[in-house]
Amino acid sequence: MTIDIHASPADALAFDAPVRVDAFGLSDTGHVRANNEDHFLIARIGRYFESVLTSLPEGDVPARTEEAGYALVVADGMGGHAAGELASRLTIREMVRLALAMPDWIVRLDTHTTAQATERSQQRILRAHDAVVAEGRRDPEQRGMGSTVTAARNLGRVLQVAHDGDSRAYLWRAGALTRLTRDHTYVQMLVDSGRLSREAAAQSPSRHVLVNAVGGANDDVYVDVQHLPLESGDRVLLCSDGLSDLVDDAAIEAVLSAAASAEQACRVLVERALAAGGRDNVTVVVATYSWDDTPPA
Repeated sequence: MTIDIHASPADALAFDAPVRVDAFGLSDTGHVRANNEDHFLIARIGRYFESVLTSLPEGDVPARTEEAGYALVVADGMGGHAAGELASRLTIREMVRLALAMPDWIVRLDTHTTAQATERSQQRILRAHDAVVAEGRRDPEQRGMGSTVTAARNLGRVLQVAHDGDSRAYLWRAGALTRLTRDHTYVQMLVDSGRLSREAAAQSPSRHVLVNAVGGANDDVYVDVQHLPLESGDRVLLCSDGLSDLVDDAAIEAVLSAAASAEQACRVLVERALAAGGRDNVTVVVATYSWDDTPPA
């Protein structure tokens, strides 16, 4: 799907020119698991104004204007008896419910709204954590269920990424791939402290032991939030570990470089994960951001 998103100037990172977003998502159960505990969401969020009838002189108010952005979410559930599937579904559903309950939506960032946008994003995931924990306590078969969550949203030409767990966000820019998120796992803690090499971490049987997740056994959860300016042509990938475990960064980079569309990128990435064994659910969401600043002739 491709939609023009009009961003009004707020600071050095927001412009008048429309931002075009090509976004697609795909999820597959894989070859081993009986059910799919992953869920994803692509949503368009914005503010809309259209002048229907007015006595004001032409040009005093716009005839039609819109500010909007795409929100992308990937959640990977954990827990037996289909509890993981419920946890990831409940996580995304609760985040959407909380977003819709806000009396005003932030659709662009400036010095006044950046901190507020960060806090809101963190609070949505913290409240989702509370909802998943409460549901797990209600049903003994679901106790301890949890979910990762990685979310990205463009606010004008700024990307906001919120993250909890070991699903990942990547940025592809001008042929080079950069991982935006840090896995919240015990093995990653060992790597960060210098007690384990990255090569050993990639092969560790404990590499998916989470130290931070929505729900699960932890009473508290922390949420990483970051902002970065987008450049025209950037591609953002969100994925569950069903992709990142089986398809290395070099292969991901090559697919994102060659794909003609977000849909094609998603389909090829899922195919690569399945061809490599498909031992886990695999979910990918790709969005490409572009715009044209060339002034009209």
